[in-house]
Amino acid sequence: MNANPEVLKQHLIDPEICIRCNTCEETCPVDAITHNDDNYVVDASKCNFCMACISPCPTGSIDNWRTVLKPKAYSIDEQFTWDELPAEQELDGAPLLAAALEPIDATDAADDEEALELDASHLADPLSGSQVPPWSASHPYVNLYGHKAPVKATVAGNFRVTALGTDSDTHHVVLDFGTVPFPVLEGQSIGILPPGVDAKGRPHHARQYSIASPRDGERPGYNNLSLTVKRVTSDHDGNPVRGVASNYVCDLRKGDEVRVIGPFGTSFLMPNHPDSNLIMVCTGTGSAPMRAMTERRRRRIDLDEGGRLMLFFGARSQKELPYFGPLMNLPKEFIDINFAFSRDDGRPDGAPKRYVQHLMRERGDDVAALLRDDDTYLYVCGLKGMEAGVLEALEAVCAERSIDWRALHAQMKREGRLHFETY
Repeated sequence: MNANPEVLKQHLIDPEICIRCNTCEETCPVDAITHNDDNYVVDASKCNFCMACISPCPTGSIDNWRTVLKPKAYSIDEQFTWDELPAEQELDGAPLLAAALEPIDATDAADDEEALELDASHLADPLSGSQVPPWSASHPYVNLYGHKAPVKATVAGNFRVTALGTDSDTHHVVLDFGTVPFPVLEGQSIGILPPGVDAKGRPHHARQYSIASPRDGERPGYNNLSLTVKRVTSDHDGNPVRGVASNYVCDLRKGDEVRVIGPFGTSFLMPNHPDSNLIMVCTGTGSAPMRAMTERRRRRIDLDEGGRLMLFFGARSQKELPYFGPLMNLPKEFIDINFAFSRDDGRPDGAPKRYVQHLMRERGDDVAALLRDDDTYLYVCGLKGMEAGVLEALEAVCAERSIDWRALHAQMKREGRLHFETY
């Protein structure tokens, strides 16, 4: 019970560490988190301390608190102006009881008539996927390098991986870290700090990119990694815009130096134990972590570890699909590949638009067979809009084959076997 109603342990987000990935805002079940062009912030009047946003944050910037008097709680407008977190407030002699400094939980609420009533919907995980890694995943290192002390990497290569003449200018960029330790795992990401300042004269924020190479590097035995980056030239409404980081990265030349922070990510990791199956669903640059996982398995194919790989890959057309050529060269017995094309030039004459969720339903028998296996892990990466469709497809596949999807969904989340990374 909060014995001192005048004292608040206010939840704040550290603007120096935050990479503006929007995970916290999407996660919050009470819409207490919002953002502007500069910062992500927490509304003290809405936050109920459910802690749902803490675990999914890839950087830890979300896990910051300040003890304040309620009348002096930091407003959203004030937080929007911050470049760094403020120091602790002086509380002018206000009595501090230990209970007043702790977030309210369901037990406290039951004992406090004035406390916010927390029901199961508030405390339940609002994300569709797991917040824990597979049990056999390797230990990830995170936040080794931050905004104040980024590591410098050298561009070892920059290649376009979509056809010329298409709207999708997507690049495969290789970064070499030389002798500086930068350990990564498949499914992790890094932050790129673009040079220059924004319209307000502030240094540009970091942008997050998934790693497209396996843990031993794009070139095995070298301290490097690769990214899959699409040049941004329009916003979600189709209006012309020049993406600061994506254009910077796509224009990099061999030998250029890049400032990197991270690595990030503790749950979207692949299992290491033999006989584990991977169902991978992606669109566009969401193929990056799938490429990393597939290449990890390909390099170990002689170990005969078993386990099936099944890939559902969506794009507007074949020409706009990254890595199409290399994918077609993989043995069919190694990976089961399914392409979905949504534009006329990517489909046979008269064929309807097809998205990844349509392919999943068409391959329902094989998907269901894998879902029945407790060694199956499912990964989804791409635009946020695909998440609902994929979940609906999984529910339909299960319903048509007498599988209790609701129970299976909960089990896979609990066991770190259902992962979504959408943006």
